[in-house]
Amino acid sequence: MIDPKLLRTDPDRVRRSQRARGESVELVDQALAADEARRSSISAFEQARAEQKSLGALIAKASGDERNALLSRTKELAAKVRELDASAHEADEHYTEVVKQFGNIVFEDVPEGGEDDLFVIDTEGTPRDFAGEGITIRDHLELGEMLDAIDMERGAKVSGSRFYYLKGPGAMLEFALIQFALHKALEWGLTPMIPPALVNPAAMEGTGFLGQAADDVYYLERDNQYLVGTAEVPLAAYHSDEILDSKELPLRYAGFSPAYRREAGSYGKDTRGIFRVHWFDKFEMFTYCRPEDAVAEHERLLAHEKEFISALGIPFEVLDVASGDLGLSAARKYDCYGWVPSQDKYREITSTSNCTEFQARRLNIRMRDGKQVTPLATLNGTLCAMTRMIVMILENYQQVDGSVVIPEVLRPYLGGREVFTPKG
Repeated sequence: MIDPKLLRTDPDRVRRSQRARGESVELVDQALAADEARRSSISAFEQARAEQKSLGALIAKASGDERNALLSRTKELAAKVRELDASAHEADEHYTEVVKQFGNIVFEDVPEGGEDDLFVIDTEGTPRDFAGEGITIRDHLELGEMLDAIDMERGAKVSGSRFYYLKGPGAMLEFALIQFALHKALEWGLTPMIPPALVNPAAMEGTGFLGQAADDVYYLERDNQYLVGTAEVPLAAYHSDEILDSKELPLRYAGFSPAYRREAGSYGKDTRGIFRVHWFDKFEMFTYCRPEDAVAEHERLLAHEKEFISALGIPFEVLDVASGDLGLSAARKYDCYGWVPSQDKYREITSTSNCTEFQARRLNIRMRDGKQVTPLATLNGTLCAMTRMIVMILENYQQVDGSVVIPEVLRPYLGGREVFTPKG
């Protein structure tokens, strides 16, 4: 949730953010009107409540007609106070509903644009010259089937489209990636976490996933719970309704969980293989820190992602995500796009977002600094989305005969194995 003080003191800043997101600018005026109505209702209630309390003291000292008159006035006020209390509560709820429609305030220097506007700020690694090596490029699914590593047909039979089985080399790659990700997380000082993959509505809404992303969320109506699309959700809600000691910050976590996504807006896109699926496993980094440290912490998370991808030998680009393509909670987001030889282009494999105080306000997470209690900042970043990284490894390390060389950093977790070879 945005800072209500910013809305009142600098509404033009909120308008610029809405415009950059491609969202309603008129919402600002609606929110200002709702805020004025809310404060007016609360003021009227408090005045009536104060008069009610003062009458109590007068009644104790009065007698006769004066006392009867005061008692009559007390009855009138009691009814009025109940009415004003209900009005104030209703006005507050309306204000909250309006304000929750705002996305986080976009940083002024975030490039403007939409999903198709790619602002590359860094490129690392060089794609292999497969033609020069005499290799006809195969995509990850063809390679996965040759290696008996991916079974889409049985995944669809058992669970439906965009589900799969990883087996043999595919499963081994995921287990190796998990171990390597855990190794790096510990090296960076992150606390490993295995959070629940089912969360209550407050957790999902608090992290901002019931707004524009609601169509991609799996909801279990009978249980009134949601399957998470990322460990960001339970990690963000971990400290909900808590006040943390600022001296303990930053708190840095690395959570491993399954991720479930309907991919409702992507039908017809990436339907082949395991690049865009309804379920995958993922390591997610998450930080709680002081608001003034959030920008530096964002760069730190991006550096972790770049280090991890580089260690696996995958060529990639870093993008400063355009304002119109930011999620509800992000004030700035960096994506890393890995090279996909079969598509002759870079595709998203990691993302890291600075959510400033937005999620903390929605989840009621604060820090105590001396006598002051204020919202803190939260940030998240992908350490490893397993299926997409497996796609990268299969395609970038393929050989002329369909075998796949195993990245050197993963070999210790596979008993020293150096290559996967096709069956048969």
